[in-house]
Amino acid sequence: MLKELGNMITGYSYKTSIGELTILENDGFLVEIVFGKPVEKAYREEETPIVKNAHRQIQDYLSGKRKSFDLPMKPEGTEFQRSVWAALLDIPHGQTRSYQEVAEKIRRPKAYRAVGLANNKNPLPIIIPCHRVIGKDGKMVGYAGGLDIKRKLLSVEAIMKKDQRSR
Repeated sequence: MLKELGNMITGYSYKTSIGELTILENDGFLVEIVFGKPVEKAYREEETPIVKNAHRQIQDYLSGKRKSFDLPMKPEGTEFQRSVWAALLDIPHGQTRSYQEVAEKIRRPKAYRAVGLANNKNPLPIIIPCHRVIGKDGKMVGYAGGLDIKRKLLSVEAIMKKDQRSR
């Protein structure tokens, strides 16, 4: 998935509560988050300020201190993929939507399978919350990082939601 985007891609790997994440940036924008280490392309290992900030925000999210992200990002994809990713950003924290509901949101109600494929190509998981998309029957289906990580991310959001209700 890594593509040459002009400047050299830089990135850094971190151990997190959901496993190793490699955060990549190019020219001041986040371009990809990889579960583990990227194997498709070399990148210059450097903990840039943007990568470091993204890691801090992800850590805050995983520890229940953050609900949304404020990061410069430039995910590479088709117009359709970008429309799906924009719809994912509209799913409220702690809630889920089905692939069908996302397809309806982007005004392509029959494109629910294509929505699933766009989810799978999401270069910025966690930040663009593709983990909030589930099967129409409520089942956990598909996630680039694996279903265990998807469950953990949804669990973090459910715990944060409960904590707010009890206040």
